[in-house]
Amino acid sequence: MVGVGWLVIMDDWLGRGGPGGAMLGFLGGALLLLPIAVTYGRLVRAIPDAGAEIAYTERVFPRTVSFAAGWMMVLAYAIVCPWEAVAIGNLLARIFPAMNDMILYAVAGKAITLPRLVAGLGLTAIVGLINYRGIRTSGRFQDITTLGLLACFAVFVVFGFASGSAANLKPLFASSGPLISVLLVLQIVPYFMTGFESIPKASEEARPGLDPRLLSRMIALAVVAGGLFYVLVVGVAAWVYPWTDLVAEHLGTDAAFARAFGTPWVVRLMLAGALLSLLKVFNGNFVAATRLVYALGRRELVHQALGSVNRRFGTPSFAIALVAVLTAVGPFIGDAVLVPISEVGAGVGAVGWLAACLAFIALARRAASRRGTTIAAAGAVVSIVIILMKVIPAVPGSFGRAEWIALGGWGVLGLLLQRAKPD
Repeated sequence: MVGVGWLVIMDDWLGRGGPGGAMLGFLGGALLLLPIAVTYGRLVRAIPDAGAEIAYTERVFPRTVSFAAGWMMVLAYAIVCPWEAVAIGNLLARIFPAMNDMILYAVAGKAITLPRLVAGLGLTAIVGLINYRGIRTSGRFQDITTLGLLACFAVFVVFGFASGSAANLKPLFASSGPLISVLLVLQIVPYFMTGFESIPKASEEARPGLDPRLLSRMIALAVVAGGLFYVLVVGVAAWVYPWTDLVAEHLGTDAAFARAFGTPWVVRLMLAGALLSLLKVFNGNFVAATRLVYALGRRELVHQALGSVNRRFGTPSFAIALVAVLTAVGPFIGDAVLVPISEVGAGVGAVGWLAACLAFIALARRAASRRGTTIAAAGAVVSIVIILMKVIPAVPGSFGRAEWIALGGWGVLGLLLQRAKPD
């Protein structure tokens, strides 16, 4: 769930809402997502299937609904991968300024340099290889990077709150006012919180004998932990450095700490944490995206080759190759893709959440049970609101031209993969 957005686009978050709006937006977003997380927890206990949304919906809805839900969730995960492939160049440039040399061309005013391009493509190849060689390798990689991030995060948060000032938080909200400030941040929270529902995608590959209730608890805990992380990191960034200056100068969180402390070691620690964060999110979303593509292929909702498994490593090799190729497009577009990707990801993930909640309600009614349906209905309402906020033009922060182009292109790709199925 937690990537490098907290480091590289903190100015966008604070520009949207100020420290008050950003913290309340992330906190409110996490609380609103809890009903969805609880519903997923109940679904994974009943249906431990890598297809997740596809598996839940196919039991009660037509195959076209299952495909649409699954394909949108593939986008929700897959769209994070090029984000991270681009962000690795952004992150390394903060350590090695030479990453900004050798400009090849520009996209939307943002330069594409050879070192950043190579870094993005190289990272994509590494993550693809790790996943090709097996889920156990991927899982160990995930454990190491997650624990490393948490250790780095704890240190710089403690030092940040010990050395900053409350005066840096003023004004508490952006110029748009408290309500709009919170709303503008709330719109992007689903993108940065996407990942809690990825646990069911790995349920078929869980270790033998694992209690399904543990997976259920972990989904809800992930939402709480992710929300608290973002609230704290926004708070500490605004605490150590005047947030209005941070926004005006388009500074990242690391630059704010560097100016506040005047010492490089804290910044290096932050960058180390960010690097670990980037790697784990890239890998985690890559796993989820490839398992969903595999689930679509296994059900012949797309070409069945995508549902095949490598005999030696037991991994969906064709699905891995497809997601790796799509990810490799990101570094060629560069930094211009970061904010639009966040906007698209925030909307499409809610489509899958809505489908899962509605499937739970339909399954419960079929079993003549009302247990959990109220929570699932609340999750469905939250999902609908998220979708409407992104597609209604009158709502501030709704999809613009770039976002609609990205979403339309994904839909066309899905149709092409469907038509490529053998008769």
